[in-house]
Amino acid sequence: MLGLFKDNPVVGKASVIIQSPSDKIFDFIAHDLLINYPRWSPEVKELEKLTDGPVKLGTVCRQVRIDQGNRSESTFKVKIFEEGARICFEGVSNPYRCDYVIEAINVADSRVTFVFELLSLDMHVRPFEKLVRIAVQDGTERTVRNIKKLIEADRVDYK
Repeated sequence: MLGLFKDNPVVGKASVIIQSPSDKIFDFIAHDLLINYPRWSPEVKELEKLTDGPVKLGTVCRQVRIDQGNRSESTFKVKIFEEGARICFEGVSNPYRCDYVIEAINVADSRVTFVFELLSLDMHVRPFEKLVRIAVQDGTERTVRNIKKLIEADRVDYK
């Protein structure tokens, strides 16, 4: 596609250890996506599921975000749904991917790794690629910190 910078996606990746069992974290991120996504990502101003039933493989959602004063609307689809372990969204209307991997460390602790990929940049954004990379990395780190804070604040003592 003309005007897109496809060869060099912008990727941010961050991990965090959360004091919670992996199934509880998966419930928080995947099953309760519509409730919790705007909590861990306050830039999300509107979120609606466009498909029927629970969040699962193939679920389509629409979101409206305000990032650094810029309003954007996008549609995304659940591309990977591995119960208790992983959920991945891919932009339908925009070229991005959000991947959440949850790994049990022990009965009470888990690691969450979040990867955000901006799969292409418009031509007019290319001169600012370094700033975009910094913002994407900062955003992934903030996302895992927010998820950790919310889950640990709400958690029941599992030990």
